Amino acid sequence: MDKMNAPLNPEVLRSAAAARVDNRHLDALEEEAIFILREVAGAFERPALLFSAGKDSCVVLHLAEKAFKRRISAPLERPRFAGRLPFPLVHVDTGHNFPEVIAFRDERVAEMGERLVVGHLEDSMQRGTVRLSHPLESRNGHQTVTLLETIEEHRFDCMIGGARRDEEKARAKERIFSHRDAFGQWQPKEQRPELWSLFNTRIKPGEHFRAFPISNWTELDVWLYIQREQIPLPAIYYAHQREVVRRKGLLVPVTAVTPPTAEETVETVQVRFRTVGDMTCTCPVESGAASNADIVAETLEVTVSERGATRMDDRTSDASMERRKKEGYF
Repeated sequence: MDKMNAPLNPEVLRSAAAARVDNRHLDALEEEAIFILREVAGAFERPALLFSAGKDSCVVLHLAEKAFKRRISAPLERPRFAGRLPFPLVHVDTGHNFPEVIAFRDERVAEMGERLVVGHLEDSMQRGTVRLSHPLESRNGHQTVTLLETIEEHRFDCMIGGARRDEEKARAKERIFSHRDAFGQWQPKEQRPELWSLFNTRIKPGEHFRAFPISNWTELDVWLYIQREQIPLPAIYYAHQREVVRRKGLLVPVTAVTPPTAEETVETVQVRFRTVGDMTCTCPVESGAASNADIVAETLEVTVSERGATRMDDRTSDASMERRKKEGYF
């Protein structure tokens, strides 16, 4: 076969497609997110930023630094900032988080010199407000109780998070400023209109808001922004070797809380995580993407959101996320 008619290498095609992506819209998305963060700081007395060390929360944290801190690094260097954020960081720790992610969380917080409030699900279990049916039960859904207890304990009136509308059907219904009642519950039909960037942030005692600065971003936008801004992430977002078993169409990581059954075969596969959460419900995908550019090229080809492709807890039913959100889930 002559060179003129030879098939092109798929990797070359992906790289070429990634190189042609126009990311000028990121400036508009960044401007909107920073505006929302500053609205939160101006409208609420005790806001907090949820930081799980996942890619979306890392992006929101970077945007918060841009909104409230002074940049001290040179233009072409990885951005570094001086100053303090006007709110603390909050993480709900299920006790079943990936160790690499918790280590990254602590390193990032120490590097920034910010205050981190950790709500431990183990504490809720000791109080009796969370009860597991068996020791290896997924704790992901039980985070709601610990989150609401943390909000009540510290009297937070607005929680900033990295949820995006493209992730899942229920999240597509969210407002940028999502009102929660005195029980921490979300009522889709009672959300307030958001016209011309005007937000109604009035609350009664005991109520609070959830604010989503990157609601209008997509997974591709997030990775383009991570690449452009050189935002650090946990290493498990990039290609690495991991022991997994194939279960219900997913690659389930082999861990102490997700052991293989006697019928399953453990394989070592090159994978990466598209989203990071509780080990009992978060699965990787097969991938050789070892850099941000590789992931951008790979994301251009995906047809299923990261939650739909990798989260076992979202596969129980189409309404599973909406039900949990109504109960107070983030």
